[in-house]
Amino acid sequence: MSKRFVVIVLDGFGMQAMKDAKETRPGDEVSSTLGSILHDFPDLKLPNLERLGLMNAFGKESKCMKFSKDAVFGKSELMHFGADTFMGHQEIMGSLPKKPIPQCFSNHAEEVANHLIKHGHKVEYKGNGKLKYLLVDDYCTVADNIDSDLGMAVNCTAPLDFMSFENELKIGRLVREIVTTNRVIVFGGTGNTVEDILKAEEVRENKYIGLLAARTKSYDQGYQCLHLGYGVDASVQAPTILTNAGYRVSLFGKVADIVHNEGGKSVSWVDTAEVLDLTIQEIESMKEGFICTNVQETDLAGHSQDSKRYKELLEIADGKIGKICSLLGKEDILVVMADHGNDPNIGHNKHTRENVPLLVQAGDAHCINLGLRKTLSDVGATVCDYFGVNTPQNGTSFLEEIK
Repeated sequence: MSKRFVVIVLDGFGMQAMKDAKETRPGDEVSSTLGSILHDFPDLKLPNLERLGLMNAFGKESKCMKFSKDAVFGKSELMHFGADTFMGHQEIMGSLPKKPIPQCFSNHAEEVANHLIKHGHKVEYKGNGKLKYLLVDDYCTVADNIDSDLGMAVNCTAPLDFMSFENELKIGRLVREIVTTNRVIVFGGTGNTVEDILKAEEVRENKYIGLLAARTKSYDQGYQCLHLGYGVDASVQAPTILTNAGYRVSLFGKVADIVHNEGGKSVSWVDTAEVLDLTIQEIESMKEGFICTNVQETDLAGHSQDSKRYKELLEIADGKIGKICSLLGKEDILVVMADHGNDPNIGHNKHTRENVPLLVQAGDAHCINLGLRKTLSDVGATVCDYFGVNTPQNGTSFLEEIK
């Protein structure tokens, strides 16, 4: 008899704005990712998600999709601040989100430099005099991330032919101990030099100085990356707890890049059909364990403000989810959810702060409304409860409600 818990995260697939969106993210209070797609494509049909209770969670029917009388469904608010894929997945895995404080790295460069020097590293200041960033051990730059929301991340960038990723990561962890931004992103590639990285220097808003990632040539070959979140402790997350208890943990898609899974299987993948095929193959070979898959392309369609592409990706995902449903037995559990919204019609290309669907297949369970959950961590708590292991840092299990 199998004992598998599968979570499919349709990245950016929100339902409607959270109650606090008007105050916390002005403009997002009118967002509805699913609503926008249905507005543009009223004939959209997602039979497997419909059967799982998509419209029940949405709260209204569309022209071609109706309420499911047997569904086990709910929706969830985001407990993390803003609307973020990285923090959304840390929350799913059971982390209690800690509020980050945006920073201009230049204002804290000296504090970070002193911390690195204290731990035996060589530090050189770079920049234009007014704005500063660091070059550590001759090869690793530490500077503002200027590729996304300014002040929310610090990048550590190194040419991996000259500095190992392991040594770069040690620098990144020391930076993480000082800065309060949402993320410290440690990355690098092969085939480039520190000169290539330094040539990518740019200033934004006369406050932020960094190295434009695409121009550092880090992505060209041998790319490695790890995101270090603010207040994130992997030891209290579901994957680590399960691995320590002897269970198999497999992560596919972007979740493999951003969730710590030492001792487990992590496969980074982007293509929607292919990442779900990998998931299907894993289900077919796994008798007992936890699988989490992130479908990233839906989020990318939201960023591109392309509702047509979003619709097409949902149709692909729906077909694969139907196959997954057919492979799971009575003791297995499937959760289909999202990590935030990404409304393609909102008028900007950023994530939106939305409630997300929580669609469940669990043996003979039917006709259950899980309500509006306060945190995505309820999923991680349910996973741990299902396997009878220690609870994660955050979240309330809904296992008894579906059993």
